[in-house]
Amino acid sequence: MKNLFLIYLCFLGMIGPSLAHDGYKLWLDYQPIEHPELNQTVSELFSGIFFFGKNPSYQMIQNELELASQGFLNSAPTFRAERFESTKLWIGTREELSQFLGLEHQTKIKSLGAEGYWRGTIIHEGKNYYALIGNSAVATLYATFDLLKSIQSNTFDKNTEKTDFPKVKLRMLNHWDNLDRTVERGYAGFSIWDWHRLPGYVDPRYVDYARANASLGINAVSLTNVNANAWILREDFVEKVKVLADIFRPYGIQVFLTARFSAPIEMGKLETADPLDQEVQKFWKDRVAMIYKAIPDFGGFLVKANSEGQPGPHEYNRDHATGANLLADALSPHGGIVIWRAFVYSHEIDEDRHKQANLEFEPLDGKFRDNVILQVKNGAIDFQPREPFHPLFGAVENTNLGMEFQITQEYLGQATQLVYLGTMWEEILQSKTYRPTDSSTVAGIIDGSDSKQNHTLMAGVSNIGTDRNWTGHLFGQANWFAFGQLAWDPDRSAAQISEEWIKLTFGQKEGLLTQIQELMMGSHEAAVNYMTPLGLHHLMGRSHHYGPGPWVEGGRADWTSLYYHRADSLGIGFDRTASGSGALNQYASQISRVWSDPKQTPEKFLLWFHHLAWDYEMKSGNTLWEEICLHYDKGVKTARHMRDLWRALENQVDAARFSHVDQLLGIQIEEAEWWRNSSLLYFQTFANRPFPESIEKPEGELEFFKQQRFPFAPGIRPNW
Repeated sequence: MKNLFLIYLCFLGMIGPSLAHDGYKLWLDYQPIEHPELNQTVSELFSGIFFFGKNPSYQMIQNELELASQGFLNSAPTFRAERFESTKLWIGTREELSQFLGLEHQTKIKSLGAEGYWRGTIIHEGKNYYALIGNSAVATLYATFDLLKSIQSNTFDKNTEKTDFPKVKLRMLNHWDNLDRTVERGYAGFSIWDWHRLPGYVDPRYVDYARANASLGINAVSLTNVNANAWILREDFVEKVKVLADIFRPYGIQVFLTARFSAPIEMGKLETADPLDQEVQKFWKDRVAMIYKAIPDFGGFLVKANSEGQPGPHEYNRDHATGANLLADALSPHGGIVIWRAFVYSHEIDEDRHKQANLEFEPLDGKFRDNVILQVKNGAIDFQPREPFHPLFGAVENTNLGMEFQITQEYLGQATQLVYLGTMWEEILQSKTYRPTDSSTVAGIIDGSDSKQNHTLMAGVSNIGTDRNWTGHLFGQANWFAFGQLAWDPDRSAAQISEEWIKLTFGQKEGLLTQIQELMMGSHEAAVNYMTPLGLHHLMGRSHHYGPGPWVEGGRADWTSLYYHRADSLGIGFDRTASGSGALNQYASQISRVWSDPKQTPEKFLLWFHHLAWDYEMKSGNTLWEEICLHYDKGVKTARHMRDLWRALENQVDAARFSHVDQLLGIQIEEAEWWRNSSLLYFQTFANRPFPESIEKPEGELEFFKQQRFPFAPGIRPNW
């Protein structure tokens, strides 16, 4: 731990004032306090700090307070090892401070759970002390970050108590990072994990990565791609992973690894990976024991099996429950968890891809071990710009379910576009499932309040890379931040989260909040409008998924656009009602019954569930064709308005960050026009109708758009 602290101190010297606004510091940019009263309060608070115990997490708290004090006050805080009576800020666990807490107070804090915390004023012998108290050392670290956020946002009030606790137990980042440092669907540089130089060289960036995640309450990280490489389970690679686990542990972060189902063949030299084979079972038990010997708090495995060419139990005529339980049994004695992805579909099955996960997993409900979590994407297709919630969230009652969101913007402009995802995730989380009760929501399934499940999970596919600002696009940081906030509390509002991120990132300057929040809150709807309006989906270019490709055909049908939009001379859209694929019936009757009628289907999902005539009358009175055109055009105009909003802030944002975002907004406008022009020109070949007079007429030639190629777009899976 001493060596880790030295690395940390060395790195602090690297991020001095000259780099203060390059985006590296994320939302942990502790700028000088401008309000005199708050400055005085914080100065007094930091003038005497006392820890009521010793713990590696307390060293992380001390590091953070030192960094914050230098930023806020341009001075070092004072830590005292003796005589707590002469201090101002007390830090410790509920047990360590029990002598200063009444029974009622102790009971209140204890009820918050192991990761819950309380902060507020304690009166002892007539004197007031401000205290950060958690039910564990890590919870106290969370309380510290919360205190610092309140100071950053000028909302700190030492006379107000604050309690908080996470609603979801596992709050995880999924890195799709390969061992060669490429990142599948990564748009912010290479992987931050330098496997070649580990374990001998420890990049100081690992510490700041852990700090950032802990500040959001993220407590688990899967380090490697779900399209797994078995080498990560080798002894020499586990030694590399151990270094990261040791760094992350004081920040409350567990390490998970992706397990390749065929590892017994590739590593154990067995002839089979059949989950019922005794030698295979022994292989996994031995491998797990080796990992836990090196990493006692190892979290477990994340598994992608029998999907998109990945090996799995189906090769041995076994189902997913049998495959997951194999690993669960190996992990169970050590307290480990299997996270089994429900993203499964096959072009060899003659069923709507929307239905296939339910068809696989509904019959297996109740057959998984208790330490298995099914990780389900937010929608049934694949992280599209907008999808209705995945029907599995209302169909499974006796299996732990977790949410998988995609923070990296694979289908939403990658790292060239500003798209705040908090609004999309809020829409999904607050959707009513009507199961197990009429008031149940997706959020209630995930956090267990409705599902009553034992293990809860929210996972986000990381958008982090080696770019100096971590996420490629500065506003990509807002999505990392929003994910962490929603994983902590799935019922938080996207507007509230965006407001907090803006204050922590750009400060308290007058006019900034309103302008930037308007830009952010409308950005997702704008992208949906110029990409896939009214429930259209899967219209992107093949493989690289960069830009429009509604004309993509050939090869696997379920990897083409025509499979999904089904445009013809009569109309457009995918009929998923009883007269079509029947996928709508996978939802509760309160949904399927209503949405079977296009007039009662939310128009944002209209073409997801219905194939309708081009002249179908919309609620606005426009025809469907006119409405599609208007949405595409509105998306472009909103993108332009976003840049106007940003440019109005030129004198309020530092030059480096202003230029970075301004240039990318220029690219976003070009890409929005590209989507609109090419998509409308293509769909007009079926609609055979003129464009509405009120829109800008699409420019360019359809054949030119169709010939565009992007073989070196970032984030493409190797050999796919």
